[in-house]
Amino acid sequence: MTATVDVEGLKGRMAAFIQKLQDDICGALEELDGQGRFREDAWSRPGGGGGRSRVLEDGAVLEKAGVNISIVHGELEEAFARKLQGEGRTFWAGGLSLVLHPRSPHVPTVHANYRFIHQGGRAWFGGGADLTPYYLDEADAAHFHRTHKAACDAHDPTYYPRFKAACDSYFHLRHRGEARGVGGLFFENMGGDLEREFAFVQACGNSFIPAYLPIARKHKDTPVTEEQRYWQEVRRGRYVEFNLVYDRGTIFGLETQGRTESILMSLPPRVRWRYDHHPEPGTPEARLVEVLRNPREWA
Repeated sequence: MTATVDVEGLKGRMAAFIQKLQDDICGALEELDGQGRFREDAWSRPGGGGGRSRVLEDGAVLEKAGVNISIVHGELEEAFARKLQGEGRTFWAGGLSLVLHPRSPHVPTVHANYRFIHQGGRAWFGGGADLTPYYLDEADAAHFHRTHKAACDAHDPTYYPRFKAACDSYFHLRHRGEARGVGGLFFENMGGDLEREFAFVQACGNSFIPAYLPIARKHKDTPVTEEQRYWQEVRRGRYVEFNLVYDRGTIFGLETQGRTESILMSLPPRVRWRYDHHPEPGTPEARLVEVLRNPREWA
């Protein structure tokens, strides 16, 4: 970060961007669902700042959806401050985070996050989006990746291969030896010009709706069996394991004394763990697991 960068101005512009992005995404999701509506909770953080949480539950398409923004600031605990990329204990963080858990196992779960963090003398952007299907549709995975690749290529042709690989590495359950889903993008502190990076983050955020909604519309009315619903709940268990064991956003929120309900909104409403469960060979369920254990190139 150079002295000429207007970090304070970037904070205000990032805050305005995520507020509008939250409005746009929530509006698109309500239209997709046709029945559910988002409940909004505005909250304040005792140490400084606050946020606006929006959650939709028991919709026709979305069983649980959370689209949250937070703009928080203050001082970090010394031990946690040393784990971050910045300097010192003073921080500011603004971001949008969403997780959508559809009712149908034929519609993938999806996660996205876009953030700007300022700690001491350093500031950086981070974020990404990733897709978690329960039944693999290769065309869906390709569409999700190609949409995000287009956003990357418009800014730097090296971005997509770097951030796709970073996503595969990050969203990996080491104790299971498998990916959480079919990936997408993951980036953190690209180390370049902050104005260019802000433009890139906006492009990524604006890519979410065209990347995901066509997939959801394609599958939302596909008939569902009890066995498929059961498999969805088993796989949701993997999602919970990742978010509670590895997810940096969850850890950051809890360590900075954010709002617990908003931080844990990513957890699905119905989930199960079955002892030593393995799908039958040759089934669609087994095919998904095989792909999760051997990440592919989709774009």
